[in-house]
Amino acid sequence: MNARPTSAARLSRSVALAGLAACACAALVGCASGSYPPAPRSAQTADAQYKVGPLDTLNIVVWRNPDLSGTVSVRPDGRISTPLVADLLVVGRTPAEIKGDIESTLQKYVREPNVTVLVTSFQGTFSEQIRIVGEATRPQAIAYRQNMTLLDVMIQAGGLTDFADGNAAVLVRGSEGGKQYSVHLKDLLKRGDIGANVDVKPGDVIIVPQSWF
Repeated sequence: MNARPTSAARLSRSVALAGLAACACAALVGCASGSYPPAPRSAQTADAQYKVGPLDTLNIVVWRNPDLSGTVSVRPDGRISTPLVADLLVVGRTPAEIKGDIESTLQKYVREPNVTVLVTSFQGTFSEQIRIVGEATRPQAIAYRQNMTLLDVMIQAGGLTDFADGNAAVLVRGSEGGKQYSVHLKDLLKRGDIGANVDVKPGDVIIVPQSWF
């Protein structure tokens, strides 16, 4: 007849199993953080002209016609309305293109209209935003700007939470069909390792996982 294990034996077995589980978790975390190639330090982006997105704010000035000038917000449907110009589609267009559209419409009412279009509040188009999700202090979508880096994104997002596993973060590059790269946010932000800073591109998504420990 087999003897029942003593309390000490059961405790020893539980400790051993807990140790194995901890080792397995550590191995999984190690695999997750090292399963993607490092993000390229330089990601050249052709000179990009800003394209207006929904919820942007535009300041439109018609020279010598203050009644036709004003500040408007781009509606969620991507259109704006100003005096004499109704439901103009502006999303995905540059300020210069919008200027031309407004001038073309105003020519019916104003002799040689001269229009200036300034973007005063930026959201950008969906495809050109940088998104940061997970354990960032302020997860959000950020309008891309020329020569933007990972450090710029993290400053705008307020850094990492206390629960972030910054060195296991992943950059998903939409312009490369969703290819994934590892980025070391903890080294960059907590240790000041500028070598961990990399360029970002329009459409990038940065995912910051929660630490297991």
